[in-house]
Amino acid sequence: VQLQASGGGLVQAGGSLRLSCAASGRPYSSHVIGWFRQAPGKERECVAAIRWGSGRQYYADSVKGRFTIAKDSARSSVYLQMTSLKPEDTAIYYCAADTSPCGSSLSKWGQGTQVTVSS
Repeated sequence: VQLQASGGGLVQAGGSLRLSCAASGRPYSSHVIGWFRQAPGKERECVAAIRWGSGRQYYADSVKGRFTIAKDSARSSVYLQMTSLKPEDTAIYYCAADTSPCGSSLSKWGQGTQVTVSS
């Protein structure tokens, strides 16, 4: 599955952004599309994931209640709505596919999209 992340930008703390992840083809129902982020000097972490078929969602504790992941089957896209953003959310955000939550075995890492939250 080829995925392309977009929608990043500069936002003030407390603000919102919506990231988009477009798939080159329709994902299978068994696929899980996840959003990951990597801040400078830190390891990449999974923040949210959604199973394409059931729509079941998974969230990291650090974003629970602030981020919402959703899919659009007609557009073969997954979105990450981010609210109440904090400076510590600053990172490059990537999307990836797997058959398990927060895996990335079915896609290659792209360039990601930069999210910068100013205090």
